[in-house]
Amino acid sequence: MPNVKSAIKRMNKSREQNARNRAKRSRLRTALKKVREATDAETAQTRFREAQVLLDRAASSRLLHPNAVARAKSALARRVNSLG
Repeated sequence: MPNVKSAIKRMNKSREQNARNRAKRSRLRTALKKVREATDAETAQTRFREAQVLLDRAASSRLLHPNAVARAKSALARRVNSLG
């Protein structure tokens, strides 16, 4: 446990950011899962658009590496296109 005031504040901010990142990552993973589970082309397309937005946000805030986001988007696009 830190004794210095600035270290305590830093620890609290770090915990808050960690919780925020965990929630964002969870929301993103759920969106990706929904795209993969889609059976028809229409729902897959709409879910893909939503997931794409979340992926782009994750890349811009460096929650995920931009190249990893590009790979995920590419793989999802291939999957959606194969449906319809």
